[in-house]
Amino acid sequence: MANELKHIQNMIYEIRGQRVMIDSDLAALYNVETFNLNKAVKRNSERFPDDFMFQLTKEEWENLIFQNGISNKHGGRRFLPYAFTEQGVAMLAAVLNSPKAINVNINIMRAFVKMRLYVLSQDNTNEQIAELRKLLMLYIEKNDKRVNDIIIALNNLIEQPKKTKRIGFAT
Repeated sequence: MANELKHIQNMIYEIRGQRVMIDSDLAALYNVETFNLNKAVKRNSERFPDDFMFQLTKEEWENLIFQNGISNKHGGRRFLPYAFTEQGVAMLAAVLNSPKAINVNINIMRAFVKMRLYVLSQDNTNEQIAELRKLLMLYIEKNDKRVNDIIIALNNLIEQPKKTKRIGFAT
């Protein structure tokens, strides 16, 4: 079971600030074709609002492939993949109502919970964020002076030149 949870955790990605699973990974876990999974979802589209499921953009998909080394098992797609949030995955249990789907969903939910607990258990995260914030503020303070000097210099260039007395013959 621990191996299965680890395997599922490796299929959870962060996209648009949310932890999601890709339709083809879910289809592989449920032992169905991606096309059939998406077809079942479309037949029940009212169960999948935007915060449960969304389609990746081409850029998001390419970044995911590049950053996570997703293999060509996802290749040959005619359409961009769908990403399911934790709630979307839970809703799949109702759409794919089979013993296999229910068992897989239980393991997926455990993987999401385990990841959430891990993130929450990182006590020093707030301290690290506070330290980074201090460093950022110091950087801004130092660079604010430089930026301010540049703005002053630019304003001096923009100002109208001071009128001076003309020397020579008046015309």
